[in-house]
Amino acid sequence: MKGIFDPDNPVVRGIAKIGYIWYLNLLWLVTSLPIFTIGASTTALIYSCSKLHDNSGYPTKNFFSAFKSNFKQSTAIWGIYGGTGVLILLDFVVWHRIDKSSITTGIMIAIALFWVATILWVFAIHSKFVNTVKDTLHYTVLIACRHFKETILMVVTVGAVGYLNVMYSAAVNFVTLAFGIGAIAYLFTVFYANTLDTYIKHSSESDEDEEDYDPKEADMAMDALVESLKKQ
Repeated sequence: MKGIFDPDNPVVRGIAKIGYIWYLNLLWLVTSLPIFTIGASTTALIYSCSKLHDNSGYPTKNFFSAFKSNFKQSTAIWGIYGGTGVLILLDFVVWHRIDKSSITTGIMIAIALFWVATILWVFAIHSKFVNTVKDTLHYTVLIACRHFKETILMVVTVGAVGYLNVMYSAAVNFVTLAFGIGAIAYLFTVFYANTLDTYIKHSSESDEDEEDYDPKEADMAMDALVESLKKQ
């Protein structure tokens, strides 16, 4: 009986992790309600899921520390993406009425896919690296193109979730609302760990308290990142 409730039991850890994902998803929903805070809440969610994946720190503390520390730049990034997203949608509606040719439609779809592909990277990059907004956007495009396979897999995943929510019952919508964003963010930590962490110089100094949010927690090797991307 003790083994069933043992915190080190894989089943118990798995159930606890599912509970944390639900909780982080709830935090994301609540902190995203003002709309303009979606950038900060998404950055915080990705950071918290990364910590959860590594079994490091406490979800609540991780989330709100990252939310506060990244608020200004994350909001600016979200403003840029939110604004361009609205423009892309309006352009698609207008141009589709003016010109319904397959070429025009294809161009608009390509632009929309590029927007989706880069937004799936930008907040993850911002959560790990210390940069200006301009540099973050620049590196986002480079990394999304360099790691094209991972980018495609993430876009397909998001597309599949969207398709299921449109085509199927309210039960799917409920599950997505309760777990969706948090579950996707947690799943994507695998992609982020396998890609972004290759640009991080791991410090030999491990005396820092990992429970405290530090924007330089991984000691970003910015020069290595730039040089590596330039070679691609």
